[in-house]
Amino acid sequence: MSANHAPETYVPRSPSTSSDDSDVALSIGSSKKTSPSQSFEFTEQDLLIRENNVPDSSNGRNLTYSGRDRHERELFITTNVQAGTALPQVDVTEQTEATKEEPISWRSLPRKDQLLILTLSRLSEPLTQTSLGAYLFYQLQSFDPSAPDSTISFQAGVVQAAFPAAQFLTAILWGRFADSEYGGRKRVIWIGLLGTMLSVIGFGFSHSFPVAVLFRCMGGILNGNIGVMRTMISEIIKEKKYQSRAFIILPMTFNIGVIIGPILGGILADPVGSYPGIFGPGSVIGGKNGVEWMRKWPYALPNLMSAIFLLISVCGVLLFLEETSEMAKHRPDYGLRVGRWIRRHILRQNIADGYTVLAVDEPGDVELQQTPVSAYPETLGIVSDKPLIRRKLPFRRIWTPNLIMTLSSHGLLAMHVGTFNSLWFIYLSAPRYDPVHPHPKNFKPHGLIHFTGGLALPPPRIGLALAILGFVGITLQLFLYPKLSHRLGTAKSYRLFLLLFPITYTLVPFLSTVPTWSKPPAGVSGILIWLCITVVLFLQVLARTFALPCATILINNCCPHPSVLGTVHGLGQSVSSLTRTFGPILGGYIFGRGLDIGVVGLAWWTLACVAVVGSVAARFVRDGDGHEILLEGEVKGADGVVRRVD
Repeated sequence: MSANHAPETYVPRSPSTSSDDSDVALSIGSSKKTSPSQSFEFTEQDLLIRENNVPDSSNGRNLTYSGRDRHERELFITTNVQAGTALPQVDVTEQTEATKEEPISWRSLPRKDQLLILTLSRLSEPLTQTSLGAYLFYQLQSFDPSAPDSTISFQAGVVQAAFPAAQFLTAILWGRFADSEYGGRKRVIWIGLLGTMLSVIGFGFSHSFPVAVLFRCMGGILNGNIGVMRTMISEIIKEKKYQSRAFIILPMTFNIGVIIGPILGGILADPVGSYPGIFGPGSVIGGKNGVEWMRKWPYALPNLMSAIFLLISVCGVLLFLEETSEMAKHRPDYGLRVGRWIRRHILRQNIADGYTVLAVDEPGDVELQQTPVSAYPETLGIVSDKPLIRRKLPFRRIWTPNLIMTLSSHGLLAMHVGTFNSLWFIYLSAPRYDPVHPHPKNFKPHGLIHFTGGLALPPPRIGLALAILGFVGITLQLFLYPKLSHRLGTAKSYRLFLLLFPITYTLVPFLSTVPTWSKPPAGVSGILIWLCITVVLFLQVLARTFALPCATILINNCCPHPSVLGTVHGLGQSVSSLTRTFGPILGGYIFGRGLDIGVVGLAWWTLACVAVVGSVAARFVRDGDGHEILLEGEVKGADGVVRRVD
């Protein structure tokens, strides 16, 4: 091999030394930017000339080559790599060590345009779910003003659990639909957003407890989005070094929704009662009798606002989100075509009509390229003339021990975190203990655990208390989680921060004993009580900030084969939905029983026990590689990279 040529390029020797052959050799061995497809077409044509001993049309000469030359040319076609365009042969161990030493920045994430669409789509859902917390207790009271507080607490748990209960029944089906050729990720997401939009409108105009539960179930049945969104992120961001940043986007978005949702819910709930000068009788907008539909359905306005956010998200997904499923990419996407027309002609963005292949050494927007999984691209593998057959791992083979243990641990985590979210707003809304009118009758606090009463906060202050969750969470996720998770690793971070949950749940009910400026039955007030609320929420959000993204990454990496990634995330959502179904219902029931016997901490301390079990289960979870099972024609090399050989 000539020293003038790059190591990865072999130029065969020819008996002829014509200028044409020299030009060809120089063009292949130089750094001239020739596309891979053009290079392949030339070498294939040249081989045909050599093998058949036909005249070369460029100069009229008969070219005759030896068997050795023909074999050398065949080797060149097999590799099909140009000088300056192949990815360097980087040692995987060195690459891993370099990844550990250099934290990934937000700016380095690939395909930020697609991540933005997923972020906005995810944002609309927590806005809907968390806004309920500010007024749900009072909306249920409006259905039946004579119902006792313990009944309202139980009903609130049922309403919260109805959504994940319905998701449990359909999450695996949505995951399978997302993995299928006739489904796809994008189709599942926009159907879920549209179904949630219709359900929140129906919930806002409900007039009884059963109807409210019915619409919550409807939203859960039609929504399998969170698992599919996680799947899309894992398909957009394939390298593990980006995962600590990428997989925190959805929890971070949830915290943004936790900030905005409760505030909007508290402000917009019961507009006639909250703003009588604007919407009430005799007002400018209300007229003589007030706004009729607001008087009849006092909690419809925040749900209508949530529906608007969801509709905007549906439009964004249809117009701008790209399909990532290999099984569904071939389908024509008319919505995406309209979106590209809008970007090109209305937003004046310079975008291509479709994907283009860029050489590695060409300057350009790297976000238009696929993220390489490793330093060994598939083009360096064995080339086959057989058509690509997309194989899928059978459902019965996905149940590896690591998958089962990871799903079990994730289910316990989802159970106590979901129950906390449900109990927290019930606890904030529940009446305080009043010595003048005690409940239970003739009860007096005594001992370490025999005390009772909630915090009796009105909807606007409940929205503020819930928003603290979001403020603390997003701050930790932006500044603490990426660096600390990068240093500790996914599995270690997961196990470590799960230990904070039992501590938090043990402390929560003692907020009822903190001195406040106001006397019962008025809601709590004062600097000390809000400081204590903030401390308790800080501990809970700190644990949640690390545990939930790590759980998502662990589920993603315990997938036994990439062909069932959507199914595995659907399973994760299904298990999460199942435990989040029982958690709020049992939690609401136990909380109500605790109020009846004078032990408000009964539900919270039970929750702490569940969190202890979850932290023990996490000790048996390991971080997988996402490709534990090999199908026919797949080989895993010593570097850990899976290649196809058929």
